[in-house]
Amino acid sequence: ASPNQQIVPAVDFCTEHFGNRMFLVGSDYVFPHTANLIIKAQIASTDGKCVGEEYVKMGGQDFAEIVKKIKETKPNIILNTLNGDSNVAFFAELSKNDITCDIIPVMSFSITESEVSKMDIKSLAGNYVSWNYYETTQSLPNEKFVTAYKDTYGQDRMTGDPIEAAYIAVHMWALACEKAQSFDVEKVRIASKGLSYVAPEGIVTIDGGNQHLYKQVRIGKINENGMIDEVWSTPSAVKPDPYLSTYPWARGIN
Repeated sequence: ASPNQQIVPAVDFCTEHFGNRMFLVGSDYVFPHTANLIIKAQIASTDGKCVGEEYVKMGGQDFAEIVKKIKETKPNIILNTLNGDSNVAFFAELSKNDITCDIIPVMSFSITESEVSKMDIKSLAGNYVSWNYYETTQSLPNEKFVTAYKDTYGQDRMTGDPIEAAYIAVHMWALACEKAQSFDVEKVRIASKGLSYVAPEGIVTIDGGNQHLYKQVRIGKINENGMIDEVWSTPSAVKPDPYLSTYPWARGIN
């Protein structure tokens, strides 16, 4: 997803439903730092406040000090860009300090069904994620996709947004090659402009200007069964704006 197809709408959702005092926590690598630059600019544009911004090294497990700061600053919402196993330790520390989704909810950008299945559902249920696809997405193509995926990799395996995105990429590349009648990179690139594909998440289309996909945005809520229920979505696929050129508040982000 481009930032306007995941991060920006999630921040808008949080502002509307929870408030505009936000605490940012992420792993110390490029995506969380970039995401949080965007988030801070967006928060400022709505007279909100970033009450904290903390990073841990990849795989970091010690969140005692960060959670202490969360308790002290009392944000309306935590925006989470932690990666991998760090999420297990972070949500465990929140639970240890009695910070539940009813007190301070968490909106995560890197937790899918696969991660949920490996974590303590008691500490996760009721919190939120922002993606374009969930295993529970209601469509006939997704029913077929989920069935085929589980038949191939095991009934206990979960699909999720990164898996579906990879599936889309291979199929759209193949369609572009067929249209170009070539494997030549430039010919395939030109042929891909405006190409559409009926994906598990819905119809996706390649934008001819930036080669990103039009995608529908979906906010999900983790349930007690370890699945993610869609609670909000855009009415249709959103035009990709990878550099947020249509957002006045994003000018000057670097």
